[in-house]
Amino acid sequence: MANVARSRALFERARALMPGGVNSPVRAFRAVGGEPRFIARGEGAFIEDVDGNRYVDYVLSWGPLLLGHAPPPVIAALSRRVLSGTTFGAPTEGETLLAEAIQRFVPSMEMIRLVSSGTEATMAAVRVARAATRRDRLVKFDGCYHGHADGFLIRAGSGAATLGIPDSPGVPAASAALTSVAVWNDLASIEALFAAHPGEIAAVILEPVVGNYGVLPPRPGFLEGVRAACDRHGALLLFDEVMTGFRVARGGAQERYGVRPDLTMLGKVIGGGLPVGAYGGRRDLMSLVAPEGPVYQAGTLSGNPLAVEAGLATLRALDDDPDLFARIERRTARLADGLREAAGRWRADVTVNAIGSMFTVFFARPPVETTADAARADRGRFARWHAALLDRGVYYPPSQFEAAFVSSAHGDREIDATIAAAAEAFRAAFEGA
Repeated sequence: MANVARSRALFERARALMPGGVNSPVRAFRAVGGEPRFIARGEGAFIEDVDGNRYVDYVLSWGPLLLGHAPPPVIAALSRRVLSGTTFGAPTEGETLLAEAIQRFVPSMEMIRLVSSGTEATMAAVRVARAATRRDRLVKFDGCYHGHADGFLIRAGSGAATLGIPDSPGVPAASAALTSVAVWNDLASIEALFAAHPGEIAAVILEPVVGNYGVLPPRPGFLEGVRAACDRHGALLLFDEVMTGFRVARGGAQERYGVRPDLTMLGKVIGGGLPVGAYGGRRDLMSLVAPEGPVYQAGTLSGNPLAVEAGLATLRALDDDPDLFARIERRTARLADGLREAAGRWRADVTVNAIGSMFTVFFARPPVETTADAARADRGRFARWHAALLDRGVYYPPSQFEAAFVSSAHGDREIDATIAAAAEAFRAAFEGA
């Protein structure tokens, strides 16, 4: 057992000042019955806690660190930028350069607005969709998380599922009433909602690969079916690619599956580790946004120069090395295969879903394709596995319902060490060793 005395002391101090001692719920480690490790530094594929324990990191700040921790191009860009000022509340050249870079990777984003978070991006995109269609109802999918705005906290997966509070107190009934929930990977559920609310649905919003109930890829034809249903009924299709953007393909899930949404939301990778978000799509829709149109959305730190420079440095790395993403995907696939093999004689009770550079280890029999499948996972065994991994120097998301990530800094040595640690952790999970 690693020495965690300083983390424990810091957690006690934090709990006196912050709800649960954290600034985002999953960080509290409650789902795995443990206490958080307070992180001091990161480099490449590794993080180190305040007690000096070193871990191979598969959280990667929940996805944005495609190049790993403190990659030299990002650090150099930030160092240059910070000497010239950190924020102006005025346009900068970097904002345009980042928008141009995003558009090269995601052509469906004909016009783009930068914001400061994924939640901001999804809120604004839904507002645009409602204004464009003059309808109020939103359809989301069970298990998809789109931030913590009122209308999204209905069967929202991720932290809500982990904590057992899928519908948050404080959400007005009137807001909840305007959100309908469909079943992931079930086209019939979408058709039923359109039939039940004719002419009312402004938009269907989804994660094109669910990442917030663990990784749940779409079944063949599912995204195409949702696109067709929206077109038939005059609703807009919104892709929340905050997590999947630059993670399931260089151009996101819409590139991988060949389905073009009306509006797209991005975050994480386009900030290179700093807070950022973006929404964009068809020019006619984005022309509704102020000051060009009547749909109001603003933000003092939108297009923050530091976040823009970090994002530009990250996307330039993808431009400069066209094989970069493919290499990360191959390493992710090798890791997933190794984890399946490491499950050994327990593999019937373990499913590893992986796509692009995202993966999840479910303690459930395959296949795991829907949130109902995922909900069958044995959380007790997952918690034992997680604790055993942590003791062996592997930092995996502290929830059965979260995606894990691989970066360009994860090489064969790190992957081999992870597979070896996972094999021992599976034994601990199933035999209590």
